[in-house]
Amino acid sequence: MTITDRIEINAKVMMGKPVIRGTRIPVELILRKLGEGATEHDLLDEYPRLARADIQAAISYADDR
Repeated sequence: MTITDRIEINAKVMMGKPVIRGTRIPVELILRKLGEGATEHDLLDEYPRLARADIQAAISYADDR
């Protein structure tokens, strides 16, 4: 199931948790790390496959839920 151009839910990927499209990085992980004080720059360094738009999409996804 497609959620956005950046976030997808697929039962075969991470047990159906919302992830950044094309990765196994859960939205939940991004939000948790931000909540723990990580900056956008920290996340981009730690997860090179992420883009700024992915982080913003994760935040927007959470706001919509």
